[in-house]
Amino acid sequence: MNNNQYTDESIKSLDWKEHIRIRPGMYIGKLGDGSSNDDGIYILLKEIIDNSIDEFIMGYGKQIDVTIKSGKVTVRDYGRGIPLGKVIDCVSKINTGGKYDSKVFKKSIGLNGVGTKAVNALSNFFKVQSIRDGKIKSVEFKKGQLIIDEKIQKSTLRKGTKISFVPDETIFENFRFFNDYIKKMMMHYTYLNNGLTMNYNGEKFFSKNGLLDLLSDQINGNQVYPIIHLKGNDIEIAMTHLKDQYGESYSSFVNGQNTSMGGTHQSSFREAIVKTIREFYSKNFEASDIRQSIKAAISIKILEPIFESQTKTKLGSSEMGPNMSSIRSYVNDFIKVKLDNYLHKNPEIASAINDKILMAERERKDLAGIKKISRERAKKANLHNKKLRDCRIHYNDLKKEKRLETTLFITEGDSASGSITKSRDVNTQAVFSLKGKPLNSYGLTKKVVYENEEFNLIQAALNIENGLDELRYNNVVIATDADVDGMHIRLLLITFFLQFFPELIRQGHLYILQTPLFRVRNKSNTSYCYSIVEKKIAVDKLKGKVEITRFKGLGEISPHEFKEFIGKNIRLDPIILNKEKTISDMLKFYMGKNTPSRQEFIIDNLQSQDTLIE
Repeated sequence: MNNNQYTDESIKSLDWKEHIRIRPGMYIGKLGDGSSNDDGIYILLKEIIDNSIDEFIMGYGKQIDVTIKSGKVTVRDYGRGIPLGKVIDCVSKINTGGKYDSKVFKKSIGLNGVGTKAVNALSNFFKVQSIRDGKIKSVEFKKGQLIIDEKIQKSTLRKGTKISFVPDETIFENFRFFNDYIKKMMMHYTYLNNGLTMNYNGEKFFSKNGLLDLLSDQINGNQVYPIIHLKGNDIEIAMTHLKDQYGESYSSFVNGQNTSMGGTHQSSFREAIVKTIREFYSKNFEASDIRQSIKAAISIKILEPIFESQTKTKLGSSEMGPNMSSIRSYVNDFIKVKLDNYLHKNPEIASAINDKILMAERERKDLAGIKKISRERAKKANLHNKKLRDCRIHYNDLKKEKRLETTLFITEGDSASGSITKSRDVNTQAVFSLKGKPLNSYGLTKKVVYENEEFNLIQAALNIENGLDELRYNNVVIATDADVDGMHIRLLLITFFLQFFPELIRQGHLYILQTPLFRVRNKSNTSYCYSIVEKKIAVDKLKGKVEITRFKGLGEISPHEFKEFIGKNIRLDPIILNKEKTISDMLKFYMGKNTPSRQEFIIDNLQSQDTLIE
């Protein structure tokens, strides 16, 4: 008989900060260590900046200063400042804030009054200062608990709000901020808010042309025709088609929020493009041919947006606002009028689009037979062999709490994949086992994706044939040995994704798994070391007689040990695209026939590594 009694004593009430700290995923998505652009520390930063952006949108403060040093974040705006008598309430009482008054905050990013409170509760140090009317109010918290409440004092500082915080290391273990992720965030804020200046650690970010600048920076001259840029009162779009690239690529935003998972506005845009193009050319083109290799960005502003989660990555709203038109009809009407007019005024661009669609149509027909056969092969392979050991939860399961943790490990050899399979979390971690080295896909057409068994099965496992809308894993992790062969396999896989599915990398889904090179242990302690430097530190720390093991490959690491490296202490190196280099340039350098310059690059970098180790 079960002795656990369900009584009055079983019912517990948590205060606001305890609930956030016990269930942080409800408020900021996954935790992570900062290696992924959707890790919690970036959500904390975004929540604070979003409040400053809302001030800018309302016409107060044209500059936001962000500094990050030794894990401490400071955000300073020059808006109206929080009403001094309500500073404590606004950062520590759920459902308290100015955004419930639509007259004060119109078309803001967040309306539920949770964001800043979550940052407060999840920070080891949190300080807010509000300056307005020649006065300043300062308060300080620790893990959501008020520890310093200074009286209102006179001040000569510019009005506005300054918030500083340090994420709690007991929640965000071994966290680190990646500059590339933060710079991308700063750029997005300026693209979407003309006239706003973002200063990050002394670097200035500013955009004159909004989404036109966003697309220009991303594609770096790789477009078929000049970018089409259209603006309305509450909508802005930029679009073109890319050379030598497959699939569709979208950046979408609502009230300045980057909706990386899309939503109503993005699906409406995709539909409107097809409808307008068909009507303009009076041809019933296939939707996939029209959108093949499209690169576009859309930003809309609506009243009281509804997002599908607290992290606000997918728009769920269907209406522009109370008693207003639907988002679908609004986007459709805008595209129909503005894009149609643009194409009539720019016949050379209209001709280029027509040629691109016809080319996509020819390629689709050429691939039709191969696609059908390859899908059957992929289906049969997944059913009858062990290429893919799947997990139970997937990234496209939007309602599942752990969807952001879903991971596919792409590994080489039976022993390595076997160790990962035995030690993985079967709910969120899947394993794909490679057979030998993948093909070098540089310069090949998409036909190879269907004809090559490994590529065909990887594409099917990820479910990305038609874009990332139904991507099955949030993290795609290349797990190969840290030797020459392993490095070569990494490069070949990255080449494959860059060539055919670059958005997987652009949207921050591709990583390299770090695994330890050494195990250093004595009778009572064991340390796993990822570099020669870490090994030296471990030997000095353990002292005395120690046993040092050099792992030559993943297959040598036992399943019991592997659990340490793919669990909460997992170390991932993100693959991040440098906006200054086009994909074609990168592939040509690393995978082309420029052997002398590549050899020189490798030698220079090896010398740098030697210097670092010494």
